[in-house]
Amino acid sequence: MAPPGHVDLSGFLEGLKRRNPGQPEFVQAVQEVAEDIFDFIADKEAYHRWQILRRIAEPDRVVSFRVVWQDDKNNIRVQRGWRVQNNNAIGPYKGGIRFHPTVTESVLKFLAFEQTFKNALTGLPMGGGKGGANFNPKGKSDSEVMRFCQSFMTELYRHIGADVDVPAGDIGVGAREIGYMFGQYKRITNEFTGVLTGKGLEYGGSLIRTEATGYGAVYFLENMLSRLGNSVEGKTAVISGSGNVATHAAEKMVQLGGKVLTLSDSEGFIHDPDGITQEKIDWVKAHKTKRRGRISDYAKEFTGSTFHAGQRPWGVPCDLALPCATENELTGQEAELLVKNGCIAVSEGANMPTDLDGVHVFKEAGILYAPGKAANAGGVAVSGLEMSQNSARISWKEAELQQLLKDIMQGIHERCVEYGGRAGTDHINYVRGANIAGFKKVADAMLAYGVV
Repeated sequence: MAPPGHVDLSGFLEGLKRRNPGQPEFVQAVQEVAEDIFDFIADKEAYHRWQILRRIAEPDRVVSFRVVWQDDKNNIRVQRGWRVQNNNAIGPYKGGIRFHPTVTESVLKFLAFEQTFKNALTGLPMGGGKGGANFNPKGKSDSEVMRFCQSFMTELYRHIGADVDVPAGDIGVGAREIGYMFGQYKRITNEFTGVLTGKGLEYGGSLIRTEATGYGAVYFLENMLSRLGNSVEGKTAVISGSGNVATHAAEKMVQLGGKVLTLSDSEGFIHDPDGITQEKIDWVKAHKTKRRGRISDYAKEFTGSTFHAGQRPWGVPCDLALPCATENELTGQEAELLVKNGCIAVSEGANMPTDLDGVHVFKEAGILYAPGKAANAGGVAVSGLEMSQNSARISWKEAELQQLLKDIMQGIHERCVEYGGRAGTDHINYVRGANIAGFKKVADAMLAYGVV
């Protein structure tokens, strides 16, 4: 008979699915972690007895609310907003706000769960949370976006605070949306505090926050390669997405001597065999942010490149792959194609962009594979540094922040190596390493608090 509190992996997953019907993204995220954690805690009685993983997989709270706003034609519009506060064992809840039609409670619960481990890996005192709404800012005027953000914050403000929960940006939430939300928070509370990160430099933001996630994903990739005596220099890379993370990942790849072949958006991907240079990256940034254009226009602007409608870039032969768009954008079949075409390393710039089948393909192939909770932690790391700057009422110089970002990504890599190795082999399972290192920090803090 198993000791009290013990349950096997299949029993745990069965209970998880029963408690979270209709939430496939959340179940997927927990299962991916649980597959590694159950092996790690097999002989660790305290984690079983105190039901630590079961408690981490049950958010502290999920707040759901109505967001009512008026469009430019005076129509009353109704959206739904959420804030998922997953775990604050090691610090205030921390995680982005996403505005996108695909946002659901399941998506936000998976992101908050992942964020808990990602934040723990940074070494900074931050818990895990995530929020958002099923609002689509695309095609909306600045005035409409402002009215929505103000209505959203009118409800959200009562659930957040500099020492309680510190949201940031995410898909659909950039500097414009953060500014509108921070302005409304300040108006309601009459407080100027570091309650949001990703702010403009004029009102408490941090240098390199925009670049941090994409840069960090490439730094982690470089750490994996350098451990084996290799480097990014001279390698070809396929990158998905064309937003903030993707363009800055491309930028850092170019700076380190790599050759970027692709970028994408929801309509398809562009392939540039000549390589996407810094000049071309700057064009994409301006085209996507200022003109809010589509990536297909790249092929019209730069000769020699082609646009592939309705497709993703994973069939393009490459040395390195960086999925930087959204969850489950890389399937098991596409992972097999990457491996077959000679890809030696994958670094995830997005959150859970590889589905479970794809994760298993990369693990079995033995290639270097960095999961998002490790590879894309650079963004939240610099958000944590922004919190520190806000608390101390100071601003650090760019060179200091660049070095801190490099150091944090190297530290995450070292923690993954520590827990992802196997006796008798030099291979590192970075998924296992990231899951166990993140879990252990949160779990040990929870054990110290008792049953709360």
